[in-house]
Order: sequence, then C-alpha cells, then structure tokens
Amino acid sequence: MAQSNNSIKKILGVAFALCIVCSVIVSTAAVALRPLQQLNQELDRKTNILSVANLYEPGMDVNAVFESAVIPRVVDMRTGEYTDEFDAATYDGFEARRDPAASRTLSGERDPAGLTRVENYTTVYLVGDEEDPEQIILPIRGQGLWGLMRGFLSVEGDGNTIVGITYYEHSETPGLGAEVNNPRWQAQWEGKQIFDAEGDPAPAIHLTKGGASNENEVDALSGATLTSNGVTNMLQFWLSPEGFGEYLAKFRSGNEQEDARDADAELEAEGA
Repeated sequence: MAQSNNSIKKILGVAFALCIVCSVIVSTAAVALRPLQQLNQELDRKTNILSVANLYEPGMDVNAVFESAVIPRVVDMRTGEYTDEFDAATYDGFEARRDPAASRTLSGERDPAGLTRVENYTTVYLVGDEEDPEQIILPIRGQGLWGLMRGFLSVEGDGNTIVGITYYEHSETPGLGAEVNNPRWQAQWEGKQIFDAEGDPAPAIHLTKGGASNENEVDALSGATLTSNGVTNMLQFWLSPEGFGEYLAKFRSGNEQEDARDADAELEAEGA
C-alpha cells in the first residue's frame, strides 16, 4: 500500500535529500569561489598598504602600482635583520604565529597588546630604495575593546617619523572605537615621532585625552577609552625591542651618523 505524501517517513526523506543537495551546492560554491576570495583579500591588503603610504588613488591599477612602488622583505624581529629564508611575496607571519617552532610566547609586561604569541619573522614593506627607503610600512595588531585590531603603520626612512596609520580589520563600536578608520583622526598621525629626543629605545608615541601637546602624542578617540588604550598598547609592543624596535634602530642609527657627517662637513667648511 502506497505511503501518504504526508507520512513522517517521506517528509524526513525529502528533508534529508534536500539537506544533502544544499550541502553539495554550498561546498561546491565555497571551493569554486575560494581563489576569487583570496585574490580579493590580497587586493585589499595591497590597497591598505598603498593607502597608509599616501600612494593610493581611486581607479588606479593597485597591483601594478604595488609591484612598481613597494618592496616586501621578511624581517627577523629578534635581530632586526632581513632574511631570504622565506618568499616575502607569499610569507604570512600572522599564520606563522600558530606554529610553536616559528613563534614565541608572550606574557605579562612583555605582552601589552594582548597577543599571547607572536611570530619570529614577519613581512615589512619598503617604498623607494631598499637600502635607503622613503617609507617603511609595518604590520601591527593588538586587542581593542571587542577583539583583535589589525592594521599598518607607515614610518619615514628615518625610522622615527610617522607617515600614517590605518586599520583594515577590527570589531570596535561604530561611532566610538570604530573611529580608528576616520580619516580626520588618522590625519593627526602624520609627522608624529615614535621615540623621544633622549634616545630611549622604548617608544614614546601614545594616545592622550584632552588634546595632544607634543610630537609624541595623538588625540585619543572620544568616548572610546579602551580602544584608545588598545592602540597605544599595540604600538608600545610593535615599536619596542620585542617587535620592530631593533629593525627601526638601524635606520635611526644610519640617519644619526649621516647627520654627524653633515655637521663635521659644515665645521670643516667654516674652518676653511
């Protein structure tokens, strides 16, 4: 005797078959779209790097400009030296942090940004000449109010003067912490100094309430104290000897030596 179309067995059978079909469609679409998603992510990364370096213009060929203007290099953050062990065009330091053999554990005062683990090698991006770059673009990340914030900081070739900052991933509150993406707030960073004039290796740059009063201060985000603290904390880590401190010191040392040579040359010219 034929079963009724309203029987529990037939209803469950149809539902099961529908689930199988939908699962196959979704899985197929995910696999087929993955290369396109990866291309879009790569394009977004390059766009953010060009933006923080003030090189991005709407409508430009991002890939072409990036290839001609930006030089990626992998840096050993423990020594500040470049390495050719990895392909700088494809190496992903963010993923490497998951590998205990390629990363190190942070805790307490050594981890102001709340990262827990950090990679030993990461990729930086140079604008201009590799030996004497106009800009050095550093990947930065740290905990905000609601989760991890990821972005880029661009520094002039002196290893001290900030060009710009941008965030491409965060979950901060719209209208408050999310103002890290506000161009007006980001514009304040241009020309700020990472380190103080005394030569302290610890970064002096920080966010402050009530208005910045010197070259090491940036206005905090209004109504977003914890996000502002997160920005300061991540810079305190990434610009310290635990992060890119050793790497940036090489550029500062080179500029100090050049300044000294210029001063000696001026004295000799005056004496002649």
